[in-house]
Amino acid sequence: MWVRDRLDGLWHDEDFDAWYPRDGRPGLSPAQLATVSVLQFLLNLSDRQAAEAVRCRIDFKYALALELDDPGFHHSVLADFRDRLAQDDRADTLLDIALARLKEAGLVKAWGRQRTDSTYLRAAVRELTRLELVLETVRAALEECARTAPEILEGLVDEDWALRYGRQVRLVSQPSHPAARLKQAGADAAELLERVRGQHPGTPPGPALEALRQIMVQHFLVDVRGRLRPRAEKDGLPPTGRRLESPYDLEARYTRRGHRTWVGYLAHTTETCDEGSTNVITDVATTVPTGDSVALPGIHTRLKRRRLLPAEHLVDSGYTSVVLHDTAARAHRITMVGPVKTDNSRQRKTGDGFARENFIIDFDRREVTCPNGQVSGNWNELPAMAPYTVVRFDKRHCGPCPERSSCTSGGTDGELPAPTPARAPGPQPRRSAGPAVAAALCLTLRRRGHHE
Repeated sequence: MWVRDRLDGLWHDEDFDAWYPRDGRPGLSPAQLATVSVLQFLLNLSDRQAAEAVRCRIDFKYALALELDDPGFHHSVLADFRDRLAQDDRADTLLDIALARLKEAGLVKAWGRQRTDSTYLRAAVRELTRLELVLETVRAALEECARTAPEILEGLVDEDWALRYGRQVRLVSQPSHPAARLKQAGADAAELLERVRGQHPGTPPGPALEALRQIMVQHFLVDVRGRLRPRAEKDGLPPTGRRLESPYDLEARYTRRGHRTWVGYLAHTTETCDEGSTNVITDVATTVPTGDSVALPGIHTRLKRRRLLPAEHLVDSGYTSVVLHDTAARAHRITMVGPVKTDNSRQRKTGDGFARENFIIDFDRREVTCPNGQVSGNWNELPAMAPYTVVRFDKRHCGPCPERSSCTSGGTDGELPAPTPARAPGPQPRRSAGPAVAAALCLTLRRRGHHE
């Protein structure tokens, strides 16, 4: 009622001119359909229930500015409208228009307080086993070829192929001969891809063929004898962040957070949270399941474009890092408020010893001074370690140092410690000074411009 009385609706039909052709049959008001879609989501209604609410409920008719005897519309119209809404980031455009009108009405303002949090989004796909994934991807690629280039399948598809890929794949929990069927599916996929490359060289493949190509790379390899076989654990499998989970959604990924696992995406929602005012969503970002901190620069960029940057931004520990705090303050004058990531260093757990902040870092001279006064002798800015710099101290200084055990857990002279796994790129929580190499200290620092 507030939106209808003060704004005459969040959207007008003129905002949707680019969505529809100039000629054709008369259509329903797209501004009304957009409003119905919002109310449908808020009340968790199906398409049939939403269409019935437009026909029967007075509050819906008031929000849509309809006459009381208006018959409404058929429920299938909502599905058609969502298909248009899903194209070319149109949902973001509608959010921009709505926020601009809410800002003019004084319901939302810049330089207030906002908060951001993420939640999981499940993809509209089935969770498939490895065998089901390969079989279903081959079937999807065959159907795509049958629609777009049927000549590819001539002389290739026979009755055996029809039995294997003629219907949607749904296997029991313990299918018969899974290893043999997986090898056969891999051989069929390789033959199909070779046929496509031979008959249509240089032509970009469709989404199903591209999914088949990626899945073949991820789950199969050619051994030293030239034979195609499924990858085993010893051969190395791609990480879950890159592994395809369905041929029908190439961006959905398997993710585990705490005790929750899902195949899909992350939704980052930002809303105002000033005291004494209505909370209004100012940004929604759907991303692949990566660290929350990856989405934060994009959130600030969109809020700046909408002229709705907050003075204080409340986030949880997934969004916090020294780099992001510094960037938000320097680039946007935003004060980030959130818990600091847990320090898992040995010094933190034992309550003594030297951590990274106890070392003096001089970026101009490209050297680091340890708490005992020794200066590093090696400064490497390796491209593979970007944006990190690796600094090593000479073992002649660290070996006889009486306080060596306070800053590194490495062995004595002549002993090599266990190898340390490579660190993932991106902001890292504070940790111990670094691994020891032949009783020498190794520090990993962020390069200049990434103050941490």
